[in-house]
Amino acid sequence: MSPGKIVIAGNPNAGKTCLFNALTGSAQQVSNYPGVTVEFKSSVMRWQGHRVTVVDLPGTYSLTAYSQEELVARNYILDEHPAVIVNVVDASNLERNLYLSIQLMEIGIPMVIALNMVDTAERRGYKIDAETLSRLLGVPVIPTIACRGKGIDEIAAASMAILLDKEQARPAPLSYGHGVDDEVLALTEEIRKIPALNTHLSPAWLAVKVLEKDERAVEEIKKRAPEETAELFLKIEDAVRRIERHFNADASTLVAEHRYGIASGLVKRCVTFNAKARRDITEQLDLIICNRIIGPIILLLVVAALFFWVFKVSDEWKWIPWFGGFQSPTHFMESLFLSLAALIAPLKNSMPMLHSLLNDGIIGGVGGVMSFVPLIFSMFLFVAALEDSGYIARVAFILDRPLRIFGLQGKSILAFIVAGGLGAGGCAVPGIMSTRTMREDRDRLVTMLVTPFMNCGAKMPVYAMLIAAFFPNNRTLVMMILWALSWLTALAAAWILRRTLVRGEQMPFVMELPPYHMPVLRGVLRHTWERTWMYMKKAGTVILAINLVLWALMYFPHPAEETNPEEKLAYSYAGRAGKALEPISRAAGFDWRTNIALIGGFAAKEVVLGVLGTAYSLENTDEENYLSLSEQLAKRSDWNPVRAFALMVFVMLYAPCLVTIAVIRRESGSWKWALFSTVYSTAFAFILAIAFYRIGSLLI
Repeated sequence: MSPGKIVIAGNPNAGKTCLFNALTGSAQQVSNYPGVTVEFKSSVMRWQGHRVTVVDLPGTYSLTAYSQEELVARNYILDEHPAVIVNVVDASNLERNLYLSIQLMEIGIPMVIALNMVDTAERRGYKIDAETLSRLLGVPVIPTIACRGKGIDEIAAASMAILLDKEQARPAPLSYGHGVDDEVLALTEEIRKIPALNTHLSPAWLAVKVLEKDERAVEEIKKRAPEETAELFLKIEDAVRRIERHFNADASTLVAEHRYGIASGLVKRCVTFNAKARRDITEQLDLIICNRIIGPIILLLVVAALFFWVFKVSDEWKWIPWFGGFQSPTHFMESLFLSLAALIAPLKNSMPMLHSLLNDGIIGGVGGVMSFVPLIFSMFLFVAALEDSGYIARVAFILDRPLRIFGLQGKSILAFIVAGGLGAGGCAVPGIMSTRTMREDRDRLVTMLVTPFMNCGAKMPVYAMLIAAFFPNNRTLVMMILWALSWLTALAAAWILRRTLVRGEQMPFVMELPPYHMPVLRGVLRHTWERTWMYMKKAGTVILAINLVLWALMYFPHPAEETNPEEKLAYSYAGRAGKALEPISRAAGFDWRTNIALIGGFAAKEVVLGVLGTAYSLENTDEENYLSLSEQLAKRSDWNPVRAFALMVFVMLYAPCLVTIAVIRRESGSWKWALFSTVYSTAFAFILAIAFYRIGSLLI
């Protein structure tokens, strides 16, 4: 029984025919592909008693199928479904040739790359690290000089090892960058639901092709499942519309650009050269931005600029007109909610419970969260501009090599960035979902378990409030320290997990370096508004509901005799729970009120701020009702910078929110890891909070 077919594919003039002849000898059969005049050759390779059919496809630069050559190459691979593809790559024109290699990888068939004409490349001053290229692509890469017969035996042996199931050579998953990967993942899941489309075609390949508006892919879907695809095409149209509206560019052009970006990233990782070559602006910028020494310095400056921008624009610069003067956006929002508090003040004596519900449960809680909408907006605006410029991919490139020391791979970095790792403002949920593109389950699991340590947008209002109260003159510095601490903690946790519970080999990934773009203002503003609106909706729904429940627990039961506000709160259900935890939490400087807020934070981190606002509103005197939460805490003798910093550290690291826990359970396939994530992160957070509080208390 034949073990399957080997197909040879590559660019014209890459040396395919030389390699084909060297593998098979001179006995060839020339055939025309049905319906076209383009020829392809087939013959038999004999290797250690096996006879294998080898097919030499016409040379092509792409599988987009505009020309007959491209059509034949693509259709043969898709219709015949060969066991192995031998991709012949011209080593002296590596970046151009890798574009086809990337398209072949999308199909998902096992592949061997023949890195041909390495002698020509060396004469031109190029030296290619084949081992690194192989590791990044996930397939064997074998240097050859086909016209001289060098490397032919290795190509034959690698191909037969795959055919005989002795080795796996599934290409590494590909990333198409910010804004495209999510649409590819979503469409892949929809295509998988239609059995007729899963027989020979790769769902992921089909998803990419339909986003490219590939007519033949669309026709293939209609032919295979004519009655099941109406809803699918509506979702495809929506996905294309979202991509094009966000980037203000054609979807097919964007996908092609990302393929070229992947090829460019591979060349930067694997090729050293001493030849003088013309470089475009992207290459010139990358010489500086991706430099091993200068690159990390630029990254630190970018993060510092992010925090400087966020605090100056949202909280320090007074540029919003307000009653004859100007206020900062954050203070403007606070003034609105304080004005609402003043409006309902007459209810305090006549309807005390309703007043408390409106003033403490809604205005004091949700109002405190909504006051930081300007900060969230300015932060998302900065990050969205970086994403659209192409810089985010460079961050992954810069950090990929050092982070592998800690047991993480390149796509772990991308998950961190999505979750807020660039500075802040992300979300752990899409960060964890982005791990779906990782090949190795262990890599995915470790990334899922440490991604929630990043500073998501939900944590930022808590930081901003405490920094405004206790570090008003060092806002950027404190945020830089928190950012660095989140990364250090995630790396330490990953290092420990990799050497204890989640051992195994790390898998590489293909790094995409797209061209630099001037961010499109409309796309940046739209993306910023979408993220900000999600934050506002969460504050007005989930956080409001949780806050009302916690207000009730903090309001009831009332003591029989008249007592002061603090004793009333302590007597409530929530107060009793907070008091019960206080003997333990005191080690980190947390009192019973803070404990109530942290219990609420298990549902969503923004709730910490809302519950603190509610708790202190319930204790306020009339004069204090007109102070922001930052101002209230700054005036209290039981609060100080050390306690505030310990709380920020704990909020940063303790249990993921409920939605994140649910996503970890779904993506890992087990409640065990979801519960483990909750327990180990909370323990980690408490230990560090104690350390910072105790050491800090000794120093002040």
